[in-house]
Amino acid sequence: MRERVRDLAATNQHVFYAVALNLTGSKQFYGDVEAQLGVEAADVLRDVGDTYPALAEAFGVVRTEQTRDRHNPVTELAATTTYVPEGEVPAVRYAPESGDVELFTGKGSPEEVLQFASYLVQATTDSLDSAMERDYSVNTEELSALIDRQEELESELNTLRDQIDELRRKPVGSE
Repeated sequence: MRERVRDLAATNQHVFYAVALNLTGSKQFYGDVEAQLGVEAADVLRDVGDTYPALAEAFGVVRTEQTRDRHNPVTELAATTTYVPEGEVPAVRYAPESGDVELFTGKGSPEEVLQFASYLVQATTDSLDSAMERDYSVNTEELSALIDRQEELESELNTLRDQIDELRRKPVGSE
């Protein structure tokens, strides 16, 4: 499905954006359509979104690809946990997903997963440093989302700190 939507975006960008924006359910989009084409046209477009909601994921991902120069942007992370008794260590299996496309899978101990996350945070700060050094701006939507992600990350790190403190108080091998 995603390849067909990509083909539509490549061959007829106007139709692609009309459908993609329609599938977002944006009140502003429908308001603009009503102002330019009338209420009837907006109602027809609303019906398309209501009739084909399954298209929203593919159009949303391809829209991100088109507007933000991304390919298969990560939309979710599937993660499961197990325990390896021989090593006395939990394990995390993780798979970043772009809509219904699994991008890759990884497995590691909590320390290894946090090291990977640390690499990603470091790459993020490097990209922001580079942008600031070049006096590049960061749009308001991206900055707002970045602040939200930072707050989520800090909250998760606080929970992690509490868990590590609890593990420190519990002797190894105690039941």
